[in-house]
Amino acid sequence: MSDSQKRAIQNYRSRLSARGLTRYEVMGLGGDRNLIRSLARRLAEEGPAAAQLRAVVSQTITGTPPKKGGILAVLRRSPLVGADLNLRRSPEQGRKVEI
Repeated sequence: MSDSQKRAIQNYRSRLSARGLTRYEVMGLGGDRNLIRSLARRLAEEGPAAAQLRAVVSQTITGTPPKKGGILAVLRRSPLVGADLNLRRSPEQGRKVEI
């Protein structure tokens, strides 16, 4: 490998490190190559989808049951927390319907 190629790879890997990514080598079946790559790509993204995927894979691997209170944590992260919304319904009787 030439010096310029080595330098290009080093620069690429340092940019990945600056983004918080790390390079791994894994062994698996040839048929799972695309699955592993797409899984790694999804996990490298930031956001709720990556966090959910990470939690599901982790629970599947360890065999632990899901934690309770997951919906409560989601509701607490909602942007509507503290918005002082009036969610009361008016006590109307509605309309009469002939059957």
